[in-house]
Amino acid sequence: MNGLKESIVPQHVAFIMDGNGRWAQQRLMPRTVGHQAGMEAMRKVIRKSGSLGIKVVTFYTFSTENWKRSQQEVDFLMRLPIEFIDRDLPEMMANQSKLVISGKAEGVPENTMKSILRGVEATKDNQGLIINLAFNYGGRDEIIRAIQKILPDIQSSKVDSKTLDEALFHSYLDQPLIPDPDLIIRTGGEQRLSNFLLWESAYAELYFAKEYWPDMNENLLDKILHEYAGRNRRFGGVYS
Repeated sequence: MNGLKESIVPQHVAFIMDGNGRWAQQRLMPRTVGHQAGMEAMRKVIRKSGSLGIKVVTFYTFSTENWKRSQQEVDFLMRLPIEFIDRDLPEMMANQSKLVISGKAEGVPENTMKSILRGVEATKDNQGLIINLAFNYGGRDEIIRAIQKILPDIQSSKVDSKTLDEALFHSYLDQPLIPDPDLIIRTGGEQRLSNFLLWESAYAELYFAKEYWPDMNENLLDKILHEYAGRNRRFGGVYS
């Protein structure tokens, strides 16, 4: 495992894929070229993660705030999942990868959501790496939607409000069977979560890379994971 002990390989790594547009602009190319390069970087990360024994990768592919971008850019971003499924589904099946989605369907073009759900359905019984696409996703929105799902169950007495705890609340999130991320990696030089996995990130380690997302590759991921392996994760405890 490239020098990493299996015991310290994170189960779940989440990625804030920042910097596609800036990467393209530095090269005097349209922002859409950066997004296309970013998808190639995502493919590299998926393959590398599977080889390392990581169980789950989550990609912040389209946020609830990204609708504010130009219509041309939004339209392009809505086509990328279709291209991803069309091109990568055979490889996912061969590698037993399982595709899941976090976020909401509202507002997403029908053909985009149909393609994503085709990938989800085709891979649902696979037992390998879980690929979670956070698409039309926002952390606050996920929490609000979870509350909206809990309230009717409380009102119908299916759930006793007195028994509501963190574990029960977690079961109402978009992907309740996925463990919380051990490590969140953000590229592009910014140092914030930007409304990503707000509930799930409570004890995640954070790594902020100066490199733009299209420059993410196997060597950079190795470097980050080795740095993660040297951290002492205390979860509110003390150094031993």
